[in-house]
Amino acid sequence: MMLVDVGSARLFFDVVGESLDAATPKMEKRPTLILLHGGPGYDHSTLRPYFDRYSDTHQLIYLDHRGCGRSTGAQETWHLDQWADDLAVFCKTLGIDSPVVFGQSFGGMVAMHFAARHPARLSKLILSSTAAQFRLDETVKIMRELGGERAAEVSHQFFSNPSQGAYDTYGKVCLPLYSNPNAPEASAFRERAIERPEVALHFFADEMATMDMRAEIANITCPTLVIGGTLDPVTPTLCSQVITDSIGENACLQMFEGCGHGPHRDDPDGAEKVIRHFLSNST
Repeated sequence: MMLVDVGSARLFFDVVGESLDAATPKMEKRPTLILLHGGPGYDHSTLRPYFDRYSDTHQLIYLDHRGCGRSTGAQETWHLDQWADDLAVFCKTLGIDSPVVFGQSFGGMVAMHFAARHPARLSKLILSSTAAQFRLDETVKIMRELGGERAAEVSHQFFSNPSQGAYDTYGKVCLPLYSNPNAPEASAFRERAIERPEVALHFFADEMATMDMRAEIANITCPTLVIGGTLDPVTPTLCSQVITDSIGENACLQMFEGCGHGPHRDDPDGAEKVIRHFLSNST
């Protein structure tokens, strides 16, 4: 197991791809792409089937957030400031300069906070199916459209008063709505994961309900790609638009029609085309 000590926690990470490109005359260093998983409470295995393909151009580093997956860390340290600063310490410890950072869902929240607090530490940012401000009203609205009144009630109950029972019910009723029904394999991500619901319950009850990063992400200076699905019930289209508007001229938005919470799962080829274009663009 590969673990890095970041003070009050040890972070698990996995590496895919070489750091040097043997096909270049002088073995040039490949750029680093750090991938931050969602949840919180899941682990990086939810991303592996969709992002290992980028190892042909980048060295990939999959990181389990503090308290998630195989990483350690006490509950009192489970908050965005710490998760973002963990990434800064992680990069400094391993000598990673100017990585590209990808964040999915909760991972996008950490990535945004990191980029706002440490704007000189990264070269590019990719924010997928995430939010700078959680909009329960929009979530309930889309849940109702996709899953009826039952889904609306369950989502409202879960995010308003998180508990283990509400988490279990949400997983049965609402989580299947995260993915396009025409992409059945997309919903299998949960089966791969090391799941730690206590982290999700803590974050949803403690910080996410009042989280508002709209002002601080105006500090993000690197090129930023914001992607989302038009059928995403938990971070709806409005959330992606707000992020893009808040970051300003450094951000571009790409919405995927018919996709849910994670275009890379519902439309892997379409998402890859957009992401590769962004990664290869020098501006």
